[in-house]
Amino acid sequence: MIGQDGGVPIPPLRRPPVQRRSAERLGRILDACAELLDEISYEELSTRAVAERANVPIGSVYRFFSNKRAMAEALAHRNLDEYATRITRRLAASDSGPAGRGGWREAMDVVVDEYLAMKRGAPGFALIEFGHPVPATARPDQPNHLVADRLRMLLADRLGDGGDGTVEVAEERLRVAFLLAVEAADALLQLAFRMDPEGDPAIVAETKELLRAYLARVLD
Repeated sequence: MIGQDGGVPIPPLRRPPVQRRSAERLGRILDACAELLDEISYEELSTRAVAERANVPIGSVYRFFSNKRAMAEALAHRNLDEYATRITRRLAASDSGPAGRGGWREAMDVVVDEYLAMKRGAPGFALIEFGHPVPATARPDQPNHLVADRLRMLLADRLGDGGDGTVEVAEERLRVAFLLAVEAADALLQLAFRMDPEGDPAIVAETKELLRAYLARVLD
């Protein structure tokens, strides 16, 4: 399955919903999973607890997911879709404002700000952001690769055109730059939330400065 904006692939469900009622039930299951993760640890999470919270038969959970890890992985990908939607919405609102369309620096501030907003308020996001709650073997689709690729696609129209239709930044260099930027921001923002439950403002501000300084070497 493909993300709602044509982005990264979502892990296949055991049986994808084909009717609206089935899709709504899947949404309730993921909502219940997210709520429970705000209350208990991933180790304590169970498919039965999710079914009870969602008020669905346990068989409905297993219709979509083989185990709780698959359910958590689907929640992580839904979070990434929601993150992309929020960024797109913010950038569209900014572009239609009196100042007009902003550049990549403004876009990267939005990327950080929307992450902070989800970290502070999205159910279950504190434990499951865009990745797995338990260690996974290294592979090409590991979480920060997915985030970096999605952001690069979302911001493509702000990154590479020099006005004559030519691409200023080689695709491979841009891919690596976004991956490194996401890895650095991930580590620093995790530190910000360890220092302050709401995200230490000083660390957040320095993270934005670091991203601007690093990406300027590639994008300016």
